[in-house]
Amino acid sequence: MNLRSTLGRAATGLRGWWHRDDAPVSLRVSSPDEPKSPVPAAYMPLYAYLDRRYATTVVLTFEQIEALLGFTPPSPAFADAEWWTHSDRTTDRHSTAWTAARRTAAPHLSARTVVFERLP
Repeated sequence: MNLRSTLGRAATGLRGWWHRDDAPVSLRVSSPDEPKSPVPAAYMPLYAYLDRRYATTVVLTFEQIEALLGFTPPSPAFADAEWWTHSDRTTDRHSTAWTAARRTAAPHLSARTVVFERLP
C-alpha cells in the first residue's frame, strides 16, 4: 500500500486503533465454541496454584491465599468454616477454585490456615 496516498495514510492510522497488542486479556474476544471456565476470574490464581501442585496435601495460610488472589477474601472466609466447606454452585462460585482443581478445603480458623486435599 502506498503510504503517500490518502487511503494509505488512513489505513496506517486505523491499524493502531483496531490492532492492539497491549489490550488487556479481559477485553479480548473469545470464540463462542471456546469452553468457559467455571472458576471466576478473581479466584483463578488460587485454582491455578492448587491445580499445579503435585502434593496430595497443600496447606496455605490466609496471608498466602490473599497474596495469590491479590485481594482480601470476604469476611466470612475468616470467621465461618462453611465458607470453605459448603459449595452451593449457584451462589458460592468461589469454591470452584479448589473443586475444579479436584481438592477439598478444610479451614483451621484459629490457625488461619486452610488444608486443601486432593480428591482420589
